[in-house]
Amino acid sequence: MTITAQMVKELRQKTGAGMMDCKKALEEKSGNMEAAIQYLREKGVAEVAKRAGRAATEGLIGSYVHTGGKIGVLVEVNCETDFVARTEDFKELVKNLAMQVCSENPVCVRREEVPPGLLEREQQIYATQASQSGKPEKVIERIVAGKLESFYARACLLEQEFIRDRNITVQDYVNSKAAKLGENIVVRRFVRFQLGDEA
Repeated sequence: MTITAQMVKELRQKTGAGMMDCKKALEEKSGNMEAAIQYLREKGVAEVAKRAGRAATEGLIGSYVHTGGKIGVLVEVNCETDFVARTEDFKELVKNLAMQVCSENPVCVRREEVPPGLLEREQQIYATQASQSGKPEKVIERIVAGKLESFYARACLLEQEFIRDRNITVQDYVNSKAAKLGENIVVRRFVRFQLGDEA
């Protein structure tokens, strides 16, 4: 099948991948657009995983103040080079992450950073709720594990649904930008201020 420039352009618009990558994906998948998108996503995720060990010491600190000035956010996102940090794509990523923190109020960036006291308290609540159901111990353990996963999806920034596309997580969004920009991207930290909150 002949791969036309129009097909390559369409795939590029849908995925943000490079022109040659789009052409190769369409050739590999005999012009099937959906299969080519899947191929590029898998390739992108594999590339992102390979880059994960590389040092990310450049980047930006982005800010977002919600309309009315009642909530403000600072977020630090790192990449490998100053060149990538200055791109519009990277700036957009940082701004979207600041807006995500403002809107969804996560506790921390990743699950390893959940304060132990908070995690224990949540586990205790879920265990108490589950034990009142009178179900067997093994079932209770599964219920608690399931509720903990839901807790992580609310409390951890990278596991939250992305506010601009509820079909993906924030981590998926960061991975897609990392694949497009060709660098390791690390969401380092954030701070969220809400007027009147106790420090």
